[in-house]
Amino acid sequence: MEEEIQKYLYNPTVGKIVTFLIGVAIIWMLIKAVQKNLFSRIKDNENRYKAKKISTFVGYAATVIFLTVVFSEKLGGLTVALGVAGAGIAFALQEVIASFAGWLAIMFGGFYNTGDRVQLGGIRGDVMDIGVLRTTIMETGQWVDGDLYNGRIVLIANSYVFKEPVFNYSGDFPFLWDEIKIPIQYGSNYDLAKEIILKVGIEVAGDLSVTSKEKWKSLQFKYRLEDAQTEPMISLVANDNWAEYTLRYVVDYKRRRITKTALFSKILTQIEATDGQVKMASATFQLVQAPDFNVNIKK
Repeated sequence: MEEEIQKYLYNPTVGKIVTFLIGVAIIWMLIKAVQKNLFSRIKDNENRYKAKKISTFVGYAATVIFLTVVFSEKLGGLTVALGVAGAGIAFALQEVIASFAGWLAIMFGGFYNTGDRVQLGGIRGDVMDIGVLRTTIMETGQWVDGDLYNGRIVLIANSYVFKEPVFNYSGDFPFLWDEIKIPIQYGSNYDLAKEIILKVGIEVAGDLSVTSKEKWKSLQFKYRLEDAQTEPMISLVANDNWAEYTLRYVVDYKRRRITKTALFSKILTQIEATDGQVKMASATFQLVQAPDFNVNIKK
């Protein structure tokens, strides 16, 4: 019995396994120590997150390399078996492989970063985490109006970057063009209405014109794009019920709802202050008079 125990203890394979386990424990103790004592001092949340993700990836890579070094003598005979099994594994795990390839595309292709607002796989929200297989998103919209969080955390396979378009609301150009429509009653002072709406647009959203213009110019250096107007502008359409003014403006992608509220509040206040020169319109319905009927009653 004692001889069998000694034989087991001095077995090279057992020694390699013990060495591997001890080495892996040391690697991950060092990784965790660096994350806790060094990376925790990084004040910027995004940089701290990236540093932790990179260190975790380094830990996985070091584990694989250490495994190869320790069992290098044993791996030679497994080459053929791994080659045969590789095809079956690739077929069975094709979605996993596609998600891993999607992760590489996201990390090195600039699809999106943590903190960006995206629409991926039909889900719109802010990217919380980019994993090797899945992207974690804090969802916006659905039963909640506007671009507000609804509280659901959604995990989406990274393979979706190859299957569907990826909409990035905050990439190289973190602004959106938005519009509001103001119905003005016929017979109003149209010039005054235009002046009021444009003035309010400049007061509320005009401060982003310069910043967004600079961002747009940087996009023109990078891509082939025409020049675009980032200053607030107004267009007018006359329809069956009213004169419809459309105010187009640039807004921060996270402030669409707040900006609309500020615009409507100021526009309504200033229109009411015109003492009837400008009036808001509402839907009107004209009732057609019924034709006259002549009824003759014979006894």
